[in-house]
Amino acid sequence: MTAAADRGISKHLNADAGLIRVVAMVTMLIDHIGVVFLPGVPELRVIGRIAFPLFCWGIVTGFERTRSWPRYALRLLLIGLVSQPFYMLALNHRISEFNVMATLLLGLLAIAGMRERWWGSHIWAPLLCLALAAMQPMDYGWRGVLLIILMYLARRSAGGLAALMVAFCLYWGSGSSEVVRLFGLRIKPELAVGTPLYAVVGMAFSMMRLQSLAILSLPFMLCRTNTGIRVPRWLAYGMYPGHLLLLWLLHMAIG
Repeated sequence: MTAAADRGISKHLNADAGLIRVVAMVTMLIDHIGVVFLPGVPELRVIGRIAFPLFCWGIVTGFERTRSWPRYALRLLLIGLVSQPFYMLALNHRISEFNVMATLLLGLLAIAGMRERWWGSHIWAPLLCLALAAMQPMDYGWRGVLLIILMYLARRSAGGLAALMVAFCLYWGSGSSEVVRLFGLRIKPELAVGTPLYAVVGMAFSMMRLQSLAILSLPFMLCRTNTGIRVPRWLAYGMYPGHLLLLWLLHMAIG
């Protein structure tokens, strides 16, 4: 068993931090390239749905491994503060809209309270963090914080994590746009209402909504790997503000 498994992560789940971090960073970059330069290319946004659940899973596994979760939280806070101007410039957000580091930080604080149990913090800490994320606009908002909390609760069961992701992605995607075409091909057949296959096809393609396709991240959490990839700390913490700054500069240069 790995150290992560000893600390509470199921031995049947993937705790390969290096691989998960690389996939999350690459798919986030692809997503933001789509937002900034190619908003009419849905394939980039679909690939980008993989990133956020992997960052959430990284928070859970990182929390289980870290020697000091307060230092972990402080790093997230500092990255969020540094990233906020670039988040606003690159992705056209207002100062009152916080970047994703705020969401990840609240998720971390929620599960820290659940584990530490200070004066009932296993109850009030997650509720407080969810309330703050609901009141203050931030990337992914209270749903993102909730996903981290639920992942933490499911961290000891591969089946539990899989069921959680399926249910959460179906709920998450219910209000997002339907993905009808990918790579120039129509993936959902056109059927008349009332035909025998209409209900079956509709149910089968219920996952084919933009945010529901976050389910594509699930194999990276379920399939155990041991790549040995080590991401330098400067890259791990500098990637988020750095890529936003670069995208903004490129956008300004291209005009």
